[in-house]
Order: sequence, then C-alpha cells, then structure tokens
Amino acid sequence: MSVDFVLRPSVASDAAWIAELRAVVMRPDLERLARWDPIRVRERFLNAFQPEHTYVIHSEGVDAGVIAIRPEPDARWIEHFFVAPAHQGKGLGSAVLRHVMSASVDERPFRLDVLQGSPARRLYERHGFVLESEDPIDVFMMAPATP
Repeated sequence: MSVDFVLRPSVASDAAWIAELRAVVMRPDLERLARWDPIRVRERFLNAFQPEHTYVIHSEGVDAGVIAIRPEPDARWIEHFFVAPAHQGKGLGSAVLRHVMSASVDERPFRLDVLQGSPARRLYERHGFVLESEDPIDVFMMAPATP
C-alpha cells in the first residue's frame, strides 16, 4: 500500500495546532495512565517545540500529522510523532517512519519514548525498535540507523 505524503518544515505558527493534535492523540493513553491534564499536555509541547527539528506531514491535501527528529551527539530522537485520528490506520505513520529512517545520514541510532500500553509501540517494533528501558509511564526504545 503506497501512501502519498510530503514532509514540510514547520514554522513557529504551527505550534498551536500541533499542541491541539498532541492533546487529541495522547488523551486516551494519558487517561488510561491517570495522567491526563488538558493544560499540561499542551504546555509540555509548547515549551519544547523546536520548529527547526519538526516536520508537518501533509497528506490527502491537509496537514495530517507531525514528526520531530532532534539530533543529539549519540542518537537522533524521534519526538512529537502524531498522526491525526482521521489519518490513522492507513499506513501513513509507517510510511513516514520508514522515510525518516531510510533518509538516515549517519550511523547514530534512532531513539524514542512511548507511553506504556500505547498501540504506537507496535508500529515502532515493526520498524526495528527494541526496548532499552521502561518505567511505569514510559517505554524507551532504540533502533539502529538504516544502512
């Protein structure tokens, strides 16, 4: 199944709608973990938003999601990876993750964290991510750079 999308660099004015998308996508997991706070979920994103590392996923004529790749000396962190509910289950998340990982420019591994019990963990495992560590809230995963 081929999914068409374009990654466009984000700009500062994207912050508000991305914070809303984050709240919508994360709400079920945060409620399940008794961590839902409608203000904090948005503030955490707004306080950490780095447009220079963030890309908007444009598909089917709309901004359908977002992904950030934050470079660190020892890894590239995949963060703020959210696909709008209307675009989930169509292969878009897999296509974006495959693209980002195959466009690897060096040997640094990819790292991310996902909430305990999140269905997103299965997506990451299908793309080669393995457990590094976990706590009652977060699961930290790593995948080698794609050769």
